[in-house]
Amino acid sequence: MYQGPARCLCPLLRRAATASTAPPPPRAGCPMGGGGSRLYGALAQTLSSTSGSGTSSATAAAAAPRERRGQPEAEPEPLEARELLAQCRLVLRRRPPRCRRRFVDLRQGAAGGPRPIRVMQWNILAQALGEGKDNFVQCPMEALKWEERKCLILEEILAYQPDILCLQEVDHYFDTFQPLLSRLGYQGTFFPKPWSPCLDVERNNGPDGCALFFLKDRFELINSANIRLTAMKLKTNQVAIAQTLKCHETGRLFCIAVTHLKARTGWERFRSAQGCDLLQNLKSITQGAKIPLIVCGDFNAEPTEEVYREFSNSSLNLNSAYKLLSPDGQSEPPYTTWKIRPSGECRHTLDYIWYSQHALNVNSALGLLTEEQIGPNRLPSFNYPSDHMSLVCDFSFNQDPDRLL
Repeated sequence: MYQGPARCLCPLLRRAATASTAPPPPRAGCPMGGGGSRLYGALAQTLSSTSGSGTSSATAAAAAPRERRGQPEAEPEPLEARELLAQCRLVLRRRPPRCRRRFVDLRQGAAGGPRPIRVMQWNILAQALGEGKDNFVQCPMEALKWEERKCLILEEILAYQPDILCLQEVDHYFDTFQPLLSRLGYQGTFFPKPWSPCLDVERNNGPDGCALFFLKDRFELINSANIRLTAMKLKTNQVAIAQTLKCHETGRLFCIAVTHLKARTGWERFRSAQGCDLLQNLKSITQGAKIPLIVCGDFNAEPTEEVYREFSNSSLNLNSAYKLLSPDGQSEPPYTTWKIRPSGECRHTLDYIWYSQHALNVNSALGLLTEEQIGPNRLPSFNYPSDHMSLVCDFSFNQDPDRLL
């Protein structure tokens, strides 16, 4: 069972943490060549978080042993995205190729101006839940093995190279995502659920939670808040991270938030209360919408639910980016998750990227997987690692930021 972040690392990482200079061997049973060994060598770098004022208590606990030993903080060795992507593909060479998706251009005028900000939203499926609780009856257990599934997740991230990455159900933050993404130039923050269901699974890797990463060469962290959501004045098990960033190129401030609301039918009022609490926090952080806002999350709510209407009608003047893919610009996609459980087939729209429509423009959005690409056994699968699809949007600042809301 989970014993705290400092002990949730795999044996290779524990060995690296003792300052051994010998390269770690590849994991047994994983089909790898020399390139695969380099990938796992990269994974064996034990790095402390650089998440600034938003550092969670779990991150601090992971870094504490190094501080107690009086050792200086080590700068992570840079890693090229294309190099890591090549190594992931080598590990995955016996699996079907990743499904190709196209970006849809949504710009209304000519291209130009500063580089857009690419944001990725994704519930990556906690490993403990995928193997132990979620019961994907059409997905072979072999497709869920972490040694390869993590490479599928990394491949999806690296293929689109987001400037900002918002993740849910992260239960391998300290031994996989933070060490590797920090070497790619990202700064990360992790906020675990207080009572993560992952902890009920034997041989779990710790609690799952939300993670937020941004590229340090594009943004400066101005402020960070870890939010434990409330409902009916009670603290809940769901969390959010909200960070105010400054864009180096434009000098503009904006707020990026990530959340994961309560799941399951029958909890609609609970989700509504959580959404209201999150909106109240974001109103304070953005000074009543003076600072542009992007909110990413698995809301576990269809567009018919009250929490969706709360976000649509908020004084923060938010719009859902993926509505823009519809012919009329008013309809959400038909699904963002599609799976088969013992109770039957589940096809829902639950994931969203909300944005301040008075201050931000959506330049493009990544199209979703088609039914043919997903296949009859649905998700997850040998060529897609999660039961939720990633959402990716390119944003630009409105050139008239003082326009009335």
